[in-house]
Amino acid sequence: MKVFIDEDICRGHGVCAAECPAVFGISDDGYGEVLVDEVPADLEAEVRTVSGHCPERAITVE
Repeated sequence: MKVFIDEDICRGHGVCAAECPAVFGISDDGYGEVLVDEVPADLEAEVRTVSGHCPERAITVE
């Protein structure tokens, strides 16, 4: 599974990084970033949940 953050939509709320720091972080610019190329299988459900918690709906899961 892959996950992406739309940089044009993200406003840097940090919900993703707070809820799943193994997959998401905060860039030097203060916006969300994906830290992994592939989401580990044991974190897939958590990442799907986090994507629904993004206030801007900037996270896409494939």
